[in-house]
Amino acid sequence: MATEGAVSARTTLWYLVFVGFAVNYMIRINTNITIVAMIRQSDRESAGKAKVDYACYDEGGVLANGSTAAEEATSVTPKHDLLLRSREQKILSPEQLLMIFLKRDPQRDGFDWNEYQQGVILGSFFWIHWVTQIPGGILARRYGTKLVFGVSNVIGCWLCFLMPIASYWDYRVLVFLRVLQGLVCGLAWPAMHHMAGQWIPPNERSKFVTAYLGSSVGVALNFPLFGYIIARTSWEYVYHFCGVFGTVWYVAWLYLVYDSPAEHPRIHPNERKFIESSLGISHQPAERAGEKHTGVTPWKQIILSKAMWMTVVAQWGGIWGLFTLMTQAPTYFNNVHGWGIEMTGFLSGIPHLCRMLFAYGFSIVGDYLLKNELMSRTGVRKMGGTICCVVNGIFVLGLAYSGCNSAVATIFLTLATAVHGAVSTGPLANLVDMSPRYAGILLGVSGMISVIPGFVSPIIVGMLGNHTVEQWRTIFLLSAGMLIVCGVIYMVFADSTTQPWNTSEALPGNGGDQDELESLKGGMATDTEPTRTVRLSSV
Repeated sequence: MATEGAVSARTTLWYLVFVGFAVNYMIRINTNITIVAMIRQSDRESAGKAKVDYACYDEGGVLANGSTAAEEATSVTPKHDLLLRSREQKILSPEQLLMIFLKRDPQRDGFDWNEYQQGVILGSFFWIHWVTQIPGGILARRYGTKLVFGVSNVIGCWLCFLMPIASYWDYRVLVFLRVLQGLVCGLAWPAMHHMAGQWIPPNERSKFVTAYLGSSVGVALNFPLFGYIIARTSWEYVYHFCGVFGTVWYVAWLYLVYDSPAEHPRIHPNERKFIESSLGISHQPAERAGEKHTGVTPWKQIILSKAMWMTVVAQWGGIWGLFTLMTQAPTYFNNVHGWGIEMTGFLSGIPHLCRMLFAYGFSIVGDYLLKNELMSRTGVRKMGGTICCVVNGIFVLGLAYSGCNSAVATIFLTLATAVHGAVSTGPLANLVDMSPRYAGILLGVSGMISVIPGFVSPIIVGMLGNHTVEQWRTIFLLSAGMLIVCGVIYMVFADSTTQPWNTSEALPGNGGDQDELESLKGGMATDTEPTRTVRLSSV
């Protein structure tokens, strides 16, 4: 369809959703890298004038760059400067100036937080993140995604402004803010499924939900960016950047995004007509078209659904592996291989860009297999689950035994993170396969449970320790085992058929969502029809 005007409303929506998901992940990963610069450097041996405190320096006197300690002790070369961890702050932050004014310790050498406290800080975002997963889908159905998604993201960003001063006050105050961020930001992901059903024609839905991959791009770009900010200024400015950037996005979101075509004041009539006819929505006044959907949700059938629980199992394993690597990668590269903050940010971000590219490429393969009826829908989903969990676990095993070889470690970490992108064609797409009508709520139920590894894994890392190669080997072996076991269970028992409780006929008294049902009908085909793979990104 040729839409009059330079940019269609759907294209504008795609870009703002893409950036919105990048903002959502920016909030949750900023502390993963700032904590590297926030922690006080431990007392270790010295190489020239600089202290060296990473694990591979101590093991047999061999440094991460392959030279010996004796060689480096006589001369600290520019190459070695890239490896040494520097906490030198080029620009004082407003929080540090405030501490100096109040005659308080500005913590120039870093905070004296032990491994357990670090694990608590990193994992606290996910402590009650699960609480708002189901409400996110419900609130979006009632009040609209514009309100729920937008407010969820911007409040999380505004809390970033408070995090530096909270760190100077007490680490427990920082933990409280992280918990609050996790609670608020949990609303965002389930809410977006509802907007897709109101705006996007069935034959465009696969393309639209690639906007969810903004989460991976956000990680890939923000880790290096944050490393650069820390190296050039100080860690506090990372949180200032997040607050400002999130606010700018929210202003654009408020002005340019609406819950339905009927509510959009600037959409071209031809585009509105095309969307509504594609979704089977009759022309009606904006007041009525914008009414939010209500109805009885089949909670009992959802909770007892074997298909849903198999998806949850796969998500549990995949999220355990993904969040362990995403949360701990900056600390791992810094503590084991001694990379500086900029290199740490770069090496931590690149795997997530590969994850996005792999997800996109693999979804094309899935689309092709389904379109040409070369494999059943369940078969394609099982294949995606096997790759995102079992193959992922094999690469994590390689990472566990990479030792002090930083090149091998980087390769295996990148491969492990990249193949998790198959989740968009595997377990995550199952949520729409089994029930297009309640996809947002299913995503909330799945997210509520599978988010638990987000806070359990950092606590375990803190208990095991994060300084030696042996400690990291144990951490990665645990993640590999979780991935492989969950992947095998999903591969054997997964089911992608549309569930009976998806239809309103099977749910007496649930006729209030007819428009939404019609809008989501085409998102996934029934068992007898080929379907397009929905490209999603993991929460």
